Amino acid sequence: MPSVGEENDNFVIPFEIKTLPDQTNIYVIIPAFNEEESIGLVLGEMPWEILTEVIVVSNGSTDQTEEVAEAAGAVVLQEPQKGYGKACLKGLEYLATKEGKDIPDVVVFIDGDYSDYPQEMKMLCAPILNGEAEMVIGSRATGEREKGSMMPQQIFGNWLATSMIRWMYGVNYTDLGPFRAIKYSALREIAMIDENFGWTVEMQVKAAKKGIPFKELPVRYRKRVGVSKVTGTIYGTVMAGYKIIYTILKYR
Repeated sequence: MPSVGEENDNFVIPFEIKTLPDQTNIYVIIPAFNEEESIGLVLGEMPWEILTEVIVVSNGSTDQTEEVAEAAGAVVLQEPQKGYGKACLKGLEYLATKEGKDIPDVVVFIDGDYSDYPQEMKMLCAPILNGEAEMVIGSRATGEREKGSMMPQQIFGNWLATSMIRWMYGVNYTDLGPFRAIKYSALREIAMIDENFGWTVEMQVKAAKKGIPFKELPVRYRKRVGVSKVTGTIYGTVMAGYKIIYTILKYR
């Protein structure tokens, strides 16, 4: 495992897992819609040695996403009803069936488009496993961002949303990034319900209201493989912005 200060492709990994308790169950949920070109890359860079299971939720994919994911070692679920949150909820339904020694301790969410760096998952899990936080957000705002990896509307939207959360809830987030880890008990307490664009902000706003201890860690971010289903369209951009602001106000 990486040590504090060890460089990974010139990016400093600031946290390490001090100890990995026996029978610690770390599950990964990846919502995916037509990501056959990228999902194999994502799964190929997973830190499998610390993971219990990786779940790819195919959100109505019509390409070979499911076949590629299964061949790479993931558990594949199907959620035909479109919606980012809907796919994540399908993954949580699956985790709720786990019993005994398989009950989750930590759940990691990461996108299937290869914009995040899966090997940084250890870094995100470390504060939770070390008892320092219950939710860890991978911040693209404070990390290293490849030029063109985020559209101007994304950068502005993140700034606006995190500023609103700070004003309304008194909690300082810098990003609503999808790459995140959360203690399973905290995730159950939050009781997620959003089925589409409000998923990440719902988690952070509810965590703020409940006083769930969190950390933000800088992560790298690169241009995704393929075209974004959200920021790649005017409709997706507008709807995502609307839903994020609505969700922030909804839980005030």
